[in-house]
Amino acid sequence: MSPLGTPVPVVLAGARGHGRWHLDRLRGLEREGLVRLAGVCELGPLDADELAGFDAPRQSSDLGALISGTGARIAVVCTPIATHTELALTAARHGAHLLLEKPPAPSYAEFRRMAEGVAAAGAACQIGFQSLGSHAVPAIRALIADGVIGELLGVGGAGAWVRDEAYFRRAPWAGRRRLDGVDVVDGALTNPLAHAVATALALAGAPGAEDVAHIETELLRAHRIESDDTSCVRIVTAAGPQVTVAATLCAERASEPYVVVHGSRGRITFWYKQDRVLLQRAGHGPVETVYGRTGLLENLVAHLTEGAPLLVPPEATGAFMRVVEAVRCAPDPVELPEEYRRTVRGEGGPRRSVPGIDRLVAESAETLRLYSELGAPWALLAREAVR
Repeated sequence: MSPLGTPVPVVLAGARGHGRWHLDRLRGLEREGLVRLAGVCELGPLDADELAGFDAPRQSSDLGALISGTGARIAVVCTPIATHTELALTAARHGAHLLLEKPPAPSYAEFRRMAEGVAAAGAACQIGFQSLGSHAVPAIRALIADGVIGELLGVGGAGAWVRDEAYFRRAPWAGRRRLDGVDVVDGALTNPLAHAVATALALAGAPGAEDVAHIETELLRAHRIESDDTSCVRIVTAAGPQVTVAATLCAERASEPYVVVHGSRGRITFWYKQDRVLLQRAGHGPVETVYGRTGLLENLVAHLTEGAPLLVPPEATGAFMRVVEAVRCAPDPVELPEEYRRTVRGEGGPRRSVPGIDRLVAESAETLRLYSELGAPWALLAREAVR
């Protein structure tokens, strides 16, 4: 039961695709009495099987009318990236607070328009970076502040995932930088492995837009898509330490993504999907800890009912959005030459693999260097191509 004794009414905009994850979360939170699914906003109504476990929520393709008709206090927006800003503003204008999926917008200008409009409407907004709900994040920041690993030298992120060709056909906007003249920016760094970027920035103490001094990108693609599927980025923070993130959807073997914090006397590795932390420092044995996690919807409910601080308000994602903007404004990703990619048969069908990429992703996180600086021949060719 919610702290006030009455479940908080919620509407879900976008209940298919990744929205199914939100439906499952809402089922569990309904059973706990924390929320009530009052409505679902989809272009096509959900059937009884899709809504199993719920008490006939109202359905509509008009989010504003759905909020008004149900009295929903919260809108969860999990729709195509290019629709986020308008739907967030619509929800806020109709009196709903927001859980907005990442990336919050396809450009920095749209992000600012969304954040300012939602604030002007008096609505709270939580951005859906679930990794920032991990209790490991403040714990690691405390270790850094206490000097446990010495001076902070930098933070590296590594994400080596496998996605088949069907993944890029799952929706018209998948694998696109633009669609019908509208920005989408669905790249490895900005969507599937966006958590690595946002988490690395948070651990570096540089979550805000003002914390970024300079950004450098290397964007490539092995699949026949518009956006990047093999990329890396360097963010020089205003305070000095740099953040690098190497990401690929063309791994030889999928692995857990992680962020490593480098200090002058030690390091901290954080496998952010598992909430698992490994502390290594001179003169001490390694210490591994698994932390708990606060769900972002639960935190938003606590914010509305108890005044708890939001874990991921828009301002905590400003630096991430500066990265999105850098990717958006960069030259189109360079296609890897045939000799540097392979087509392999995966469980879900054919996919592209880049030989040696798993090692390069790990080396980037270890050394804080970009692919070209690690000597990857295809990255060197790509740098020449965009000059």
